Amino acid sequence: MITLGTASAAPGEMDVGRLEVGESRDGGSVGLPVAVINGASSGKTLYMQAASDGDELNGVGVIQRVVPQLDPADISGAILVVGIVNYHAFQVAQHRNPIDDTKMNRAYPGDERGTSSERIAAATFAAARDADLIVDLHQGSTSRMIDEVRVRCGRHHRMHAKCLRLAKTFGCGYVLDQKGPDGQLARAGPDAGIPTIDPELGGCVGWDEESIEKGVRGVHNVLRGYDFLDGDVELKAQTRARGFDQYGSPVGGLVRFKRDLGERVSAGDVVFEVTNVFGTLKARVTADHDGIFWRARRLPQVASGEYVCSVGIDLDTY
Repeated sequence: MITLGTASAAPGEMDVGRLEVGESRDGGSVGLPVAVINGASSGKTLYMQAASDGDELNGVGVIQRVVPQLDPADISGAILVVGIVNYHAFQVAQHRNPIDDTKMNRAYPGDERGTSSERIAAATFAAARDADLIVDLHQGSTSRMIDEVRVRCGRHHRMHAKCLRLAKTFGCGYVLDQKGPDGQLARAGPDAGIPTIDPELGGCVGWDEESIEKGVRGVHNVLRGYDFLDGDVELKAQTRARGFDQYGSPVGGLVRFKRDLGERVSAGDVVFEVTNVFGTLKARVTADHDGIFWRARRLPQVASGEYVCSVGIDLDTY
């Protein structure tokens, strides 16, 4: 029998329930939606979660589609799922937990006696640390971004090669290989000896079907590539970036992009222009280095110094 919160499943069974993580302001219990899929045959354990940032919904869309497709009779091993991590932020469609104004993906491995975010992180990490693999589904918030997988442990970490293999198996086509901030699950997982990836499935308001479908395919690739399901995975070369050039606007006005997401950029190419409200050119910004146009703000209006876009740099394939 495998248990996560109130969900328990014997071999060949699936169950859903709630993982209690504290109480709300009215004293009611706060429980995260969880699922346990216990395969009929023994094997590895995959832990998967979504919406640790409350406005990043593409991961929830992936779980909504993947879980009904899984038959425990066909699975070797177990899959543990937390469908919504940042409960309070999800309820109000915000990025940060409004109870403690914290970005949840900076709170791992958590503290069961700490802040709201730390308690949620502790409860979910208690489940994740018993797994063999961790997939933490994200998106680029509400910005526009390519579909990528992030490896956040750092290139000198003992788990780096295994995290890169997991990222390649997921297979979005693009990988960001850069050490992440303290408190990310994609840092805490490898520190506990567990290969962990952070798929960033596009970026949008609400959710995007194309990015969700890439996430669904990625999860199935992992399930086949690590023998949870029968079938082979063709590992395809991934375009890897090791860093970003980030560009802000030198002036206030309206942004006009000169490159599309995923497009190659050469040093000196015009990345964007800024005009006034009447269309008069005020500024033209060029790329500092060769790279790939990776991420961009969604709204056209900017103030001086405000973030506009990012170009992935230090590129290779693996």
